[in-house]
Amino acid sequence: MSVLMSFISILDRIINFLVRPFVIFASLAIAVMVSWGVFSRAVLEKPVFGVEELILLSAVWLYMLGATLASRERSHLSADFVAVLSKNQKVIIGFRLLATVISLVMAVFFVTWAHSLLSWGLAKGQSTTVLHIPLYYSQGSLFVGSLLLVFYLIRDTLQDFSDLLREFHNH
Repeated sequence: MSVLMSFISILDRIINFLVRPFVIFASLAIAVMVSWGVFSRAVLEKPVFGVEELILLSAVWLYMLGATLASRERSHLSADFVAVLSKNQKVIIGFRLLATVISLVMAVFFVTWAHSLLSWGLAKGQSTTVLHIPLYYSQGSLFVGSLLLVFYLIRDTLQDFSDLLREFHNH
């Protein structure tokens, strides 16, 4: 299992190296585009057409890749009440493993849905109204984000399972 976890760790570093700068860039780009849109409309009285489309495209990618980073760090919201109800580490880790497995199953469904949506978008060839940006660019974010979510949930499942085994062997 350590070889697999080492491989996952290498992939994690590569993903982080690629995703983190994109999230920072997308955040800055959205802030600049919103500011420019407001300034040009309110001060210059000349609206910039199409900037909303770029903002929405960037925001969808930012949301999905930001969710990836939250999954990477396990910092997403969770309702972990088991630790309040029980002090038994086996029970706590067991429920954490159960929650991770349920999340993994749901994420696999999300991957299949996102893939279907992306395939449909590629087949239809729809685009935005002003800039004619293909809609599959934004639909692709759902597929990429869900694949990365599955990757991190597999990592978390393996880690939780390993933690549970270790807890059983220690006692």
